[in-house]
Amino acid sequence: MMTTLAHLSSNGHLDKFFIDGRWVEPRGAARGALVNPATEENVCQVPLGDSDDVDAAVAAARKAFASWSHSEPASRAALLDRLWALLEARGELLAQCMSLEMGAAIGYARTAQVPLAIAHVKVASELLATFSFVKQRGQTAIAHEAIGVCALITPWNWPLYQVTAKVAPALAAGCTVVLKPSELSPLSALLFAEAIEDAGFPAGVFNLVQGDGPGVGAVLASHPDVDMISITGSTRAGIAVAQAAAPTVKRVAQELGGKSPNVILPDADLDRAISLGVAAAFRNLGQSCSAPTRMIVPRARLPEVEAIARRAAAQIVVGDPLSGATTHGAIANRAQFDRIQTMIGVGIADGARLLTGGPGRAGDLNVGLFVKPTIFSDVHTSMRIAQEEVFGPVLCIIPYDTIEEAVTIANDTVYGLGAHVQGGDMDAVRDVATRIRSGQVHINYPAWDPHAPFGGYKQSGNGREYGLEGMLEYLEIKSILGYF
Repeated sequence: MMTTLAHLSSNGHLDKFFIDGRWVEPRGAARGALVNPATEENVCQVPLGDSDDVDAAVAAARKAFASWSHSEPASRAALLDRLWALLEARGELLAQCMSLEMGAAIGYARTAQVPLAIAHVKVASELLATFSFVKQRGQTAIAHEAIGVCALITPWNWPLYQVTAKVAPALAAGCTVVLKPSELSPLSALLFAEAIEDAGFPAGVFNLVQGDGPGVGAVLASHPDVDMISITGSTRAGIAVAQAAAPTVKRVAQELGGKSPNVILPDADLDRAISLGVAAAFRNLGQSCSAPTRMIVPRARLPEVEAIARRAAAQIVVGDPLSGATTHGAIANRAQFDRIQTMIGVGIADGARLLTGGPGRAGDLNVGLFVKPTIFSDVHTSMRIAQEEVFGPVLCIIPYDTIEEAVTIANDTVYGLGAHVQGGDMDAVRDVATRIRSGQVHINYPAWDPHAPFGGYKQSGNGREYGLEGMLEYLEIKSILGYF
């Protein structure tokens, strides 16, 4: 099979933007290096857009909005179905792409990064089959109308998943979009744009401009012809976008940072709860805003917890992302690798007890951004590693004495994005789940549900993604009195 770079180079898309249904040359000359995190080698240069590129993309989206927003929901669903089928057919190319651009283990890219991303497209299509855009309330019509031109800013850690989670419901709602993916993992978005083109979406409905935050993200956030901006990223980035958007009073949706708790109740099956908890914390190498990296456990069972956690960590194989034996590949970029190393050092300096892992590269690897999966125990909730988002494979085990204390610890954070609760007594589990201040709570490691809305309390952001609520974010509500 042709490699991602060979594919994009051969069709001339590697150094292009997709605007108004065409692959176009960037207006400016700025370029950024794409680094393979497994080898630390520059593999290509990618263009970085500027305000002229943004203006062209927004103008195309604005021009297309009138007809697209009034298109039949069934026709939008048919296009989304074609998009879904094309992404399915190109799944291996997409998986290989993610291994290259952000170091994902190929097995994980194939089983999680790609299929979970594609699911968002299918969900958006399914919603259109049942959603009523006009509902009767007495003599009043409650109409749901597309908000307009939406600027979508996506992160490097889930480079396709976060694209589909925003683009699919926005298109389903009848919005037109301008996508700015992370300049650190830009190739997946190019492959996605190819699928959009091949599916037959009208010109201007979807536009892609590569670039960094100052050159493209900030321009989109402040642009007077953008009606809504949705960002997934750090809390710092979300604040900057909201500030830039404020003068034009556009809608802002933010899916930001997290420090998710995993509360292990005293009657939990420890073997299952701890081993799966370690796996959940280290999924995608901990580079997930909802990763449950605070494991809150009964103090009386701490020795058992630690033994199981060590065994679970020992099963992890860090190495070449393209090796079938590898379970965890490389950290996505140098800045994040350095951040993780710093925070591991902070944990040691603050007196947390290192169970496994630690600073430096994993195993005997001398090249590549490979981090040792690291577990600390006897962590106090006041420690930096218990409060700050590390965004890497660093798990904190925090002991508690009472259920009340466990809930207090779970809520002792500025974040509120995801949470987990494990236990045998379902009444007790449900009670704890309802008391955690978080936008999503998982009980006893359930199957992933693409219809379950996802979003944050507190500094984890506002608005919701996924499922019906994800599409509603892109709709205005209009009351038409006397309609019926």
